This record gives sequence, structure tokens and C-alpha cells, in this order.
Amino acid sequence: MNLPLASKHAFTLGILIYSTACFGQKPNGTTLTPTKSSTDEIGVEMNRFTYKHSAGQPRDLEVYFPKGHARSKAKRPCLLLFHGGAWGGGDLKQFQKFCKYFASRGLVAATANYQLVTAKQKLPVGVSRKQFCITDAKSAIRWMKQHSKELGIDPSKMITGGGSAGGHISILATTNAGLNDPADPKGIDTGVVAYLLFNPALAPFDAKFPEVDAIKHLTIDFAPAIVFFGTEDQKWLAGWTKAHTQLKNLGVGDRVDLWLAQGAGHSFFGKSPWFNHVLIESDRFLVSLGLLSSKPTKKLQPDDKRMIKAEDSDTLKKVEKKTSQ
Repeated sequence: MNLPLASKHAFTLGILIYSTACFGQKPNGTTLTPTKSSTDEIGVEMNRFTYKHSAGQPRDLEVYFPKGHARSKAKRPCLLLFHGGAWGGGDLKQFQKFCKYFASRGLVAATANYQLVTAKQKLPVGVSRKQFCITDAKSAIRWMKQHSKELGIDPSKMITGGGSAGGHISILATTNAGLNDPADPKGIDTGVVAYLLFNPALAPFDAKFPEVDAIKHLTIDFAPAIVFFGTEDQKWLAGWTKAHTQLKNLGVGDRVDLWLAQGAGHSFFGKSPWFNHVLIESDRFLVSLGLLSSKPTKKLQPDDKRMIKAEDSDTLKKVEKKTSQ
């Protein structure tokens, strides 16, 4: 069956929504009390919640609601993004602008923090510091689904992703069946229907720790994804190229849209002159999956730069050749 790319995305999404909906999500029926609230000038409301405690510290997420969102009646798609920071740093600020925009477009959009472990911290042999981040990310996804009624979201239309380390964490949180917090609610899966991945940091070193090695957990069930990289981000682009090759070998490589920022390095995606185009293409991708409707409201400005979509183009072949050297 030969389908155009947008149709393939939609066909895959239908299968993923069906399989995710087969898990009965059970909200706990309690009233959620935010630790912080605000409303911006266009009516997007933000609530901050503590979704768990780990290592003796509260783990928070900020949820951004569309203007006029009727939580008790609505069932909107939901986006949850994880910040980067080399698994040992970073904070909620990284994706606040993204969340505000996607809430203005009709999603319930959230960003979560997680336990941070620096490379200097000593751990037992065979334990990766990254696994603590992944466990918290899984808890955050489950918390959103558990409270779907209170938040006014559809748990079968969950989107996730993140930047750099956050991109890596989001992939493992949704593909690795292990690394679960025993305190998490039972019977709530971490499956998603799409990814927004901003230079995800997939390292060859992870092969020493199977639990955090994304390559080992990729399957034919991998959800449609849009991925952004700077062409000069060679270290992490090489890791993604290996993962994309694995997805191609599994027969699902066409579920991935790869966009390249010519001459850009790591973490370019949240800054001028690339930010607006990153938002626009992320928006169009979600529209192609039926998770958003109409056209992006974000517009390119005169000083903005445009990325290049790397399909089977000469650009992609050049990048793959460069990263394999």
C-alpha cells in the first residue's frame, strides 16, 4: 500500500490512538491544586503542579491551557516537553515559549523537570545517571494521563518530546518498558502518538547501558516524529543518523520528518533566527496528524532563517556521509 507521507502519518496515528486507548486510564478524581498560576495577555493560563517527589525533591510540571478551555468537558490532545541540560542541568524555562504557542493553537501543552544527575556524581557499577531522568519522565507522562479528566485532555492523543537530553529522555520514557517508579499508578501506559524532537542527544556511550540506549528500544511501533538538527551539530547528529537508519531498517523510517538548519550548532531551535520556522514546521507536522487544525499562526519575520527538509535529498546524503566519518 503506497500512501503519501501525510497519509502514512495519519494511518500510523490511527493505529497508535487505538492501541493507547486500550489501556484504561483511571483518574483519581481529586481536585488538582496548582502551586503557581498565571494568565498571559492572550488568555493562555499556566498552572504549575508537583507530579511527584524523587531524591527528596519535588518534581514539577507547568501546564498551559488554551483560552476558555473547559477542563471538565474538553478532551484535547496534549503535548509534554522535557528540557535539555546534559542530564544534569536545565529547567522549565526552555520550553515555556513553545508551550504558550501550542496552547494558543488549541493544545494543552506542558513542560516538566526531572531528577538531575551530573557526570561527577558517583553511581554503582552498571548504573547510568540517565536512568533517573527517564524514570521521572515516565512518571510525568503517567501523571498527565492519570489526571486527564481534571486537565481536559485526551490520554490517547499524547505527544511528547524535548531538547537534547530531554529528547533522549522522551524517547526512552515511551519505548523502554523498564525503569518504572514503583509508586506510579498501575495500568497507565506511557505510549504517545507523536514526537517533537529538538536535536535529541543519543550517544554511542549509551550502548554500555542497555536501559538508556535508545537504539535498543526502537521498534516498528515508534510514533511519527519531527526532528530538528543543526548541520554543524556533528556529535549528536551522528547519533540520530544511527537511530534513523535503525528505523528505516524496521520499515518505519518514513514516519520521521528531519529538518536541518544550515550552519547551526547544538540547541539552535529555541533562538532567533530559527525559532519561528521551528515552531511553524512543528505546527504543520501536528496538523498533518490531525492533532491540530488550520494553519500555523506564527509567521516568519524578515530576519528569520529557513531550515531545509532532508528527505532523500543531496543535503541528507551529505550530512550522513559527514557524520559517519
